[in-house]
Amino acid sequence: MTGNRETAPENEGAARRSSRTRAAILDAARRRFAEQGYDRTTIRAVAADANIDPSMVMRYYGSKERLFEAALAVDLHLPDLTAVPREQLPRTLVLTFLDRWERAPAGDTLLLLLRSAVTADHAAARMREVFASQVGPALAPVIGPQGAPARAALVTSQLLGLALGRYILRIPSLTHPSPEEIADLLAPAVAATLD
Repeated sequence: MTGNRETAPENEGAARRSSRTRAAILDAARRRFAEQGYDRTTIRAVAADANIDPSMVMRYYGSKERLFEAALAVDLHLPDLTAVPREQLPRTLVLTFLDRWERAPAGDTLLLLLRSAVTADHAAARMREVFASQVGPALAPVIGPQGAPARAALVTSQLLGLALGRYILRIPSLTHPSPEEIADLLAPAVAATLD
């Protein structure tokens, strides 16, 4: 009996340490992937950032690709677009995405995906999956089934193009305006796409 009581707290402590280690690895990986992209990020660099031995990264995730996949959970936090008046929908979409990008911490998964999707096929596939599974279904009830997938894809490309120019390439004419100014400029193009 005594042995069982002593083992339970030891197991709980080990589980907490394991959970903290996994979280530290994922946090370090997200920052590295976001800053450097998939190709330039190494297991050694992630381990150094997490203050652990590289073998621990491999123990928990097995490979850089599996670590990357584990770091890719993305929720776009889209509002219920059926509650938005039709004439405000384009501006709401632009501001929703700008707000998401503006609040993103350095290791944000969406930034990680955007930076990596240009050079890594599996990142591009994951980015397509995120937008197809979240943007398309959110837009379908408000734009109708006729051509909805194509229009959702075009709106997605407009928003991703904006994000690439503003947050990755940092084009000055896109980085200086406020989100509201950008929304004023882009909303008519999004409206034309939706209509």
